This record gives sequence, structure tokens and C-alpha cells, in this order.
Amino acid sequence: MSTEDAEPFSLAKVAAEALRRRCGGDTFDVAVVLGSGWAAAADGLGPPEIEIPVVELPGFVASTVPGHRSVLRTVRVGDRRVLVLLGRAHLYEGHTAARVVHAVRSAVLAGASTVLLTNAAGALEARLRPGWPVLVLDQLNLTGHSPLTGPSPPAWVPERFADMTDLYAERLRAVVRSLYPDIPAGVYAGVAGPQFETPAEVRALAQAGAHLVGMSTVLEAVAARHLGAEVLGISLVTNLAAGVGSGPLDHREVLDAGTSAAAPLGRLLLRVVAAL
Repeated sequence: MSTEDAEPFSLAKVAAEALRRRCGGDTFDVAVVLGSGWAAAADGLGPPEIEIPVVELPGFVASTVPGHRSVLRTVRVGDRRVLVLLGRAHLYEGHTAARVVHAVRSAVLAGASTVLLTNAAGALEARLRPGWPVLVLDQLNLTGHSPLTGPSPPAWVPERFADMTDLYAERLRAVVRSLYPDIPAGVYAGVAGPQFETPAEVRALAQAGAHLVGMSTVLEAVAARHLGAEVLGISLVTNLAAGVGSGPLDHREVLDAGTSAAAPLGRLLLRVVAAL
């Protein structure tokens, strides 16, 4: 059976076993997923022990999105072994929800009990400025997809009716606030993309209670929490959304914002992961 047809949880279990073998047999403590513009900050976590092209692992796919590197690496941060994914899969690349969350599922099944999801986001209000990191309080999944749909999971997997009350763990958010008391926080709206939102859509998202909008993260958060991991989310504001700022929007602006903020983002990641 091809990986396209494989049962997604069993495929993630196979990938987790392959990942541990390739990385010396150890499990992981923390998984960090780096979104658009964040890859340049990866070196702030320290030198990699091991770096692997993701396509060498079962079920993983290469990203087609500029700014996403299709590799993963392991690093040591204090006494923690950290798995760093320098890129992710997206729905708009033509992937299913199961394929979008495959890397995160594999990381959790490889032992990562904490998952730090980063992303690039448009700000829905002018108080949030490009270059700012923003702590994710909660999310609106507006993609029209869930990684928990489909046939019932295998017996060794939690039931699919997962509680999302504490999706972005308050305990982990408190850790970040202890390090960065002034960090802004907001609700992240995840949409399918790839087009940027219209001004009317931006107004609707703001009225629905969102402060940030992006094209990732929400499915991975659900998948990680379903398997029992604690989830932390940090967005990088890369632009003001349509109707909030002036001028046209493009992906180059997203990448440029990440490059400009690479050094402080790297220091933030290191401090946060060390404190988790």
C-alpha cells in the first residue's frame, strides 16, 4: 500500500519509528515547527546534531512554498532534545488534512510532549505591527477541514472527539509571559488560502474575534492536542491585512519580515524552549 493510501495514524507511527532510528534511537521532548519567515531563526536554537531531508521519512512531503526548507534537525537545548521542522505542508499545496499534520503527529508519537507551532500572520488590527511576535491564545479553524475526520482511529489512538478547551496550553503561555511580560496576545484565524484575504473577509474575521490570520497551524494544533501533547503558538506579524494597512500584499513581504526579525526570533525561541 502506498503512503497516499495508508491509515494516517499508523503511517505516523511508522514515521516516528523511522525518525527515532535516523536520530540515534532517542525520543524527543519538544517539537518546533517553523512557519514562513521563521527558518532563518532556526540557528538561534543552537547547532544541529542531525539534519535530515524530510522526504527520506515515510509519508513526509517536500514543501513547494518559498521560505520553507524541507528538512528537519535535532538540537540540544539544556537537557531537552528538540526536533525542529524547518517548514510545513499546507492545504493550498494540494495536500489532505492528514498529510498537513503528518509531521506533527509523527513528532508527538516520537515522544515530543510539547509542540511549539510558529507561523507568519497578517494583523487584523493596527496595534499589532510587522516584526512583532504574538502569543496565540486560541484559534478559529476556518479551513473547512479537520485532521480527525475519516474512519475511526485505531484502538491505540485517543477517540476523535477531542476536547479543545485548553488547545493552546495556559501553562505554556504563562511560561512565555514570564519571559516576555509585554508580548501581545491574540486569537489566530486559520484559513485555507493561498490567496490573501479581502477587506470584507478581514472585517468579518475581526468581528468573529480574531486578531491574526494565516494559512497554517490550526490543523497541526488539533492533531497534536488530540494525541495528548501540550501546544504553544507564536505568530510573527509580517503584514497588516487588507484594509488595515495600505499597499498590495505579497509573499515576499512575509519572507522579508522574517529575515529582518531572524536574530530576535532566534533568541526568543531559545529562551522559550529552554524554559518549557
